[in-house]
Amino acid sequence: MPESKSKFLIPAVGAAVLAAGGIAAYTYFKASSGASSDALGSAKVVPSTALMATYITTDSQAWAKLQQFGTPEAQKLVAKGLENFNKQMFSDSNVSYEKDIKPWAGSVMIAVLPPNPVKPAQLKVPNAPINVQQESNILIIVGIKDKLSALNFANKLKSQKGVKFQESDYKGQKIIETTENSKPTYSVVLNNSHLVLAPEKQAVEKAIDTFKGESSFANKEGASSILNKGVDVKNSLAQIYVPDYAGMVQQLAAGSPQTKQLPPQALAQLKQIKSVVAGIGVDDVGVRVKAIANLDPQLNKFQYQSSPGNIVGQFPTGTFALISGNGISRGWETLVEESKNYPEMKQGLEQVRGQLKFVNIDLDKDIFGWMNGEFAFGAIPSNQGVLANVGFGGALVFDTSDRKTAEATLTKLDTLAKTQQINVANRNIGGKDVTEWQIPRQGALLAHGWLDQDTVFVALGGPVAEAIGDRKNPSLDNSDTFKAVTGSLQKPNGGYFYMDMDKTQTVPLIKSLISSDANAITILSSIRGLGFTANSPDKSTSQLEMLLALKPNTAK
Repeated sequence: MPESKSKFLIPAVGAAVLAAGGIAAYTYFKASSGASSDALGSAKVVPSTALMATYITTDSQAWAKLQQFGTPEAQKLVAKGLENFNKQMFSDSNVSYEKDIKPWAGSVMIAVLPPNPVKPAQLKVPNAPINVQQESNILIIVGIKDKLSALNFANKLKSQKGVKFQESDYKGQKIIETTENSKPTYSVVLNNSHLVLAPEKQAVEKAIDTFKGESSFANKEGASSILNKGVDVKNSLAQIYVPDYAGMVQQLAAGSPQTKQLPPQALAQLKQIKSVVAGIGVDDVGVRVKAIANLDPQLNKFQYQSSPGNIVGQFPTGTFALISGNGISRGWETLVEESKNYPEMKQGLEQVRGQLKFVNIDLDKDIFGWMNGEFAFGAIPSNQGVLANVGFGGALVFDTSDRKTAEATLTKLDTLAKTQQINVANRNIGGKDVTEWQIPRQGALLAHGWLDQDTVFVALGGPVAEAIGDRKNPSLDNSDTFKAVTGSLQKPNGGYFYMDMDKTQTVPLIKSLISSDANAITILSSIRGLGFTANSPDKSTSQLEMLLALKPNTAK
C-alpha cells in the first residue's frame, strides 16, 4: 500500500474507535478486555458477495518462529526493512506499533468485494467507446482484543494534525470519514469487537448490513466448510478462502480493462474448481504453504496417478533444479481431448502434426505415445563445451513400457540431425552405449541412451550425459539438501519441483543476473531450497504443498 495511504490508516483507526465508545465507555471496555476474533468471527461481518478473504494472524508466537531462520545478514536486512516501514507509517506522530497498536489489534481479515463500476463522470471521454470499467474493492476487519488499549490509542490520536474527520449515521452505526489530501477512508466499530475499514463508504455500509442480519461470507455456500476447516499448517500466519473460484475469476476479469471477456470454454475449465483454501505457516524446516482445491468430479477430466519417485535416483547429486512427474502420455491425451472445445488450440495442434509428418514423425505416437511412465527434467551444472557460457545443461529421463517405439523415434531424430550436417556418433559412458550429436570444436550438443531396459535419457551437452550415464556419482535422492527440502512434503504425490538455492546461485548465468543486487543475494543466501508437490486423493480433491526451506539462524 502507498506510504501516504498506510500512514493515513492510523488516524482513521483512532477516529473509529473514539466514535464507537468515547470516554464514557471506559468502564465497559475495561470489563470486557480480552475478547478476540477468529476467522469465522471476522467473516460474519463480511458481506456474502465477497469473492475471497484472507485471514492474517497477529499472534506474536507464530511470527516469532521466523526468527529461528536466516543468516545474520538476512536478519539485519529484515529488521532494517521493518524499522523503515515503522518510520514511514508513524513518521508524523509519536505512535509506536509495539506500544500503541500491538496490545489491542487482533487478527486481520482482508476481504475482496466485487469491483465497483466507475462513476458516470469518469466515462465522459470525447469520442471514446463506452466501456464501463470497474475498480477494486476491499474491506479490512481488525479484531479488537483489548478494548481499553484501543480506546487509549484512539484518545492519543485525537489531536492528529492535517486530518479531517466527519461522522455520519447508517442504520444506527457511526461511520467515520477520515480525509487527508482529498483521500478518504471510512471506518466503523461493530459490537465493540471488530474495527471495519475500507476506501469506499459503500463497502462499510455493506458490512453494517451484514452485521444487522444480511447474509455473510461465513454462511455463503462453499465458504462455511473451508472457514471451519482451514488448512492444517503449524504456526499459521495466514489462511486464504475462495468459496467460488470460477465466480471470482469471472468477476475480476470483468472488472479489468486489459482482460477480454472469458470465452465459454475457459469458463467451463474454471468451473472444474469449486473452492480453494490455502494456509501459510512456519515449522522447524521453513515456511510451508498448503492449498486444497475442491473439484467437481463430473467436470474434472484429468486422470491423476501418483509417482513412485524412483526417477530422482537417476540424477547426480549436483542437480540444482528438478521437475518430476508421471504419465506424460495421459496428460497429452487429456489435452488433445480438451482441444476439441478450443478451435485455436486444435488448429495449432494440427499444424504441428502436419509439420512433423514432413520428417516422418507422428506427434501423438512417436513423441508422446511412449512416455507412459515416470519422467523428470533436471538442470545440472557444467562449464564445458557448448555449455561454457550458460554454466549448466539439462537432462530428460523417461521410464517407458514401449522401448521399441522410443528407440524408433530416437533413430528418426538421429537421421534428421544427419541431414543438418550434424555428426552423429556412438560413445561408451559408464558401460552404456550413448549416441551423441557432435559439433566441431565444441563436443556434443545432445546425447541420448538407455540407463536400463526401461529408462531412456536425453541430455543437452556431453558433460551432462556423462553425469547421467556414469552411475559412480552419488544420486540426487541421497543428497542432504534434497532430503531436507522434499522429505517432509506429502506422500504419495504426483512428482516434485525442487531447487537447491546454494547450487543455483553458483551457476554463471544466474550469478550474473543477481550480482548487482546485494539485498537479493543476502535473502537468497538464507534459503536452503524450494520444494513443491501435489496429489489428488480422489477426483473431487487436489492438494498442493510448497516448502521454502530456510537455513537456521546462526546469530549468537
